[in-house]
Amino acid sequence: MSSGRRRLRVYLADDHPLFLRGLIQEVKGRPDFELVGHGSDGRQALADIKSLQPDVAVIDMRIPGLSGLEVLSAVKRDAIPTQIAFLSAHTDSDLVYRAIATGARGYLSKEADRDVILDAVAAICRGDVVLAPEVQTGLAGEIVQREVVERPLLTTREREVLLLTADGLSAPEIAERLQLGAATVRSHLQNLYEKLDVSDRAAAVAAAMRRGLLE
Repeated sequence: MSSGRRRLRVYLADDHPLFLRGLIQEVKGRPDFELVGHGSDGRQALADIKSLQPDVAVIDMRIPGLSGLEVLSAVKRDAIPTQIAFLSAHTDSDLVYRAIATGARGYLSKEADRDVILDAVAAICRGDVVLAPEVQTGLAGEIVQREVVERPLLTTREREVLLLTADGLSAPEIAERLQLGAATVRSHLQNLYEKLDVSDRAAAVAAAMRRGLLE
C-alpha cells in the first residue's frame, strides 16, 4: 500500500463479545484499515457513527437497543456519509431486501472467513454493493415476488386509458380518442384507482411511474 493512501476508517458493532473481539483484531491487522471505534448495541452504534463518521460501519443486523435497520434508517435520515454493511447469521430474503432497499451497501455472513468479510468492507469503501453468496438467490426471488405484487395486472384497455391520462388527456378526450363512451372511460379510471390504491388522476400517474407501468 502506498504510504500516501488514506486508511479506511471502520467502525464495528456486535453484541457477541468473542466474535467482536476477533473482528477487531482482524481489522487492526489490516494496514489499509483504521479502527475508529466499536460498540455492542444499536443506540451506542448510532451515537458513535454520528460523532465519528467512519467510512464504513459493520453492524450485526440483530444488535440490541436499536436494530440494524433502525440504525441504517437514522443514518440515511440524517444524511451521514458513513456506508453501512450488515454482518449477520440471518439470511431471510425479506430482511435482506429491506436492508438493501433502505440503503445498506453490504449484507455479509458471519459464517464467512474474516478475510472475505474485510475484503468486502474494502470493496464497499470503493463504492461496491457486496452480498454474501448465500443471500443472493433469496434476494433475487424476493425482488421478483415483490415486482409481481407491486405491479398490478392491467387490462389492455386500462393500460391505454392510463397512458392517455399520463399524456394529459381528459376523460372526454380519452373517450373520443378510443371511441368509447364517457361512462366506460370513467369505469376504467375507477378500476385503475383501485388497482393503484389512489383516488385521483395525478396520483394514478405518479403511482404508475413509480411502479414502472408507463415504460
